[in-house]
Amino acid sequence: QVQLVESGGGLVQAGGSLRLSCAASGSMFGIKTMGWYRQAPGKQRELVVTITSGGSTNYADSVKGRFTFSRDNAKNTVYLQMNSLKPEDTAVYYCKFYDAYGRDYCGQGTQVTVSS
Repeated sequence: QVQLVESGGGLVQAGGSLRLSCAASGSMFGIKTMGWYRQAPGKQRELVVTITSGGSTNYADSVKGRFTFSRDNAKNTVYLQMNSLKPEDTAVYYCKFYDAYGRDYCGQGTQVTVSS
């Protein structure tokens, strides 16, 4: 089992930056893909970025060049650096891991609000 806890959300003005963190605990054995997703009010959850164990990354077109995924293996923590934020980035952001056995793990989410 893997437990994920996001933090770092908040209220920021358009053009500003935030860094989200996702701390993982439990067995990381077999984790194949890590990622960030978001869900805006009234909309479906959408992919922000995923990264595979092989290092392949996939960013949503809407965040390319503005958001950056990183990880600190020693701390079992992944990050999402968000720059040049826009009001349309307002959403609850979730980190999600997938393992090699078809299971997925998701945190409780952290709210990001970007004011215009």
